[in-house]
Amino acid sequence: MARIEGEIVIGRPVDVVFDYVADQSNEPHYNPQMVRAEKITAGPVGKGTRFRSAVASRGRTAELLIECTSYDRPALLATTTTMQQADISYTLRFEPVAAGTRMRWLGQVRPKGAFRLLGPVITWMGIRQEQRIWTSLKKHLEAAPAAASAGPEPAGSDGQ
Repeated sequence: MARIEGEIVIGRPVDVVFDYVADQSNEPHYNPQMVRAEKITAGPVGKGTRFRSAVASRGRTAELLIECTSYDRPALLATTTTMQQADISYTLRFEPVAAGTRMRWLGQVRPKGAFRLLGPVITWMGIRQEQRIWTSLKKHLEAAPAAASAGPEPAGSDGQ
């Protein structure tokens, strides 16, 4: 099993970062390898929500099924990802800090079949890949105007 962990500080409020990350259909906006991500369950994002996604790697497309297994807004988000090559358990923790939000990740990758022999390589690649993805998220969210990254205003709000 490969273990992948890290953290990043994003200059946006914790609820904004959590909500954006929790909705996996946003991932193609900040992860260039994610070619498709669609929510396939009804209702708001929460425990049990599922997404069907695809990532491009080495000229091929890998299909993924992602399910939210724990949802404690805005502090904790856990998912499981099932794909032909591996199963992945992933936990994200969100913490408000003076500069915005500290987001910590911990992923456990369980390669399948012949991919089991590549454990150390998967760990090395995974650490680098996750750092790139979350750095791209940081740039994406911090580049958006504060009001736009916060999403729509609540009904009845006059914006003041």
